Amino acid sequence: MNVENYDHFAALLDADAGITETTIPDGVVLINGSDLTPEAVRWLWQYWLALGKLHILAGAPGQGKTTIALAAMATVTIGGRWPDGSRCEPGNVLMWSGEDDPADTLLPRLIAAGADRSRCYFVSGTRIDGELQAFDPARDMEALEYQARAIGGVKLIVVDPVVSAVAGDSHKNTEVRRALQPLVDLASRLDCAVLGISHFSKGGAGSDPASRVVGSIAFTAVARVVLVAAKVRGEDGEDRRILARGKSNIGPDDGGFEYQLEQIEALPGIQASRITWGKAVEGTARELLTDPNETDSNDATSDAGEAVAMLRAELSADHWTPCDTCTQPLKDAGFTKKQIWTASKKLDVKRQKAGMDKGWQWRLRDPGEGTFTTAYPEDSAEGSEGSNILNGESSESSGRLESSVAADSEVF
Repeated sequence: MNVENYDHFAALLDADAGITETTIPDGVVLINGSDLTPEAVRWLWQYWLALGKLHILAGAPGQGKTTIALAAMATVTIGGRWPDGSRCEPGNVLMWSGEDDPADTLLPRLIAAGADRSRCYFVSGTRIDGELQAFDPARDMEALEYQARAIGGVKLIVVDPVVSAVAGDSHKNTEVRRALQPLVDLASRLDCAVLGISHFSKGGAGSDPASRVVGSIAFTAVARVVLVAAKVRGEDGEDRRILARGKSNIGPDDGGFEYQLEQIEALPGIQASRITWGKAVEGTARELLTDPNETDSNDATSDAGEAVAMLRAELSADHWTPCDTCTQPLKDAGFTKKQIWTASKKLDVKRQKAGMDKGWQWRLRDPGEGTFTTAYPEDSAEGSEGSNILNGESSESSGRLESSVAADSEVF
């Protein structure tokens, strides 16, 4: 019997037996409300970190955002107490950082915070076709979920910075929403809290802190809770740092806690920062994080400090970084070319051409290299705001520094 005759004969038998093939048509799937069972939001930290949800932690450079995230991770690993005194259910934690080294920065801070290091996991890369490559949140979320399931009991995942999950334009609403959806799905499927770290855009003092998160408004729209950290000067003239809820779709959206950053010796010869929590404070994030002494005259000073801090975080003394790569986060934050250029001067950044037809590379100066002075064109047309041309570069050749004016000007 050939195949056609067999299929025909089988169909006749099915018909005699009353068996019919049912095809489910493509289309929109609807769920009736009566088929759903209402569920309460489940919290890792009541009203601050929800299981199965995406969160954003944002703030200006230097406010200890990563250290706050590490403090939360440490609390989870030991089943410790949150700043409000409530107890946390113990679990495993997982972190990917594109800015800090796990061995010399992240783990020492976790140890300083009292973490159980056996419950701490760091993403070091992705193996593709047998080759270890850098982890790409925009590409490797499925592989990350697989490893998280293999670990088991993961309660908190930190992505630093969260903008790395966006392969496209981080200022376009549609692209950001599409890029963040895998993180949202990851939190839901693993039943854990996902915390993405971001920066504030420059300026905007006195405005809604949640609206100052760098990039598209979709970052704060997709996240169910937005936490903001900042240092403000109180009416008593004393500086204080505050972690506040800038937005919440699933609970209270006000209140916060004071905190301090302190340096301790985490291990013999190893210094690390940690968070010391203070008293609870009341009010909206806008009220809590508005400096009563803030004036337009000190905005420029604040912006300059933020630009320097952000650029320092993007550079290293150990390797060269393409100029476009290290300056893009500052552009995204709203800094002008002149502000970025000024920040690079304050950091005494070294510069060199990557090749004849390639762009410029930057790196921090090693303390042992001493200083090197270049004539900067800050008073010239090239140095003016809005210009794309940066002259007066320094180059490194044959192991020694040479002063030069770039043959083809640096553009970023």
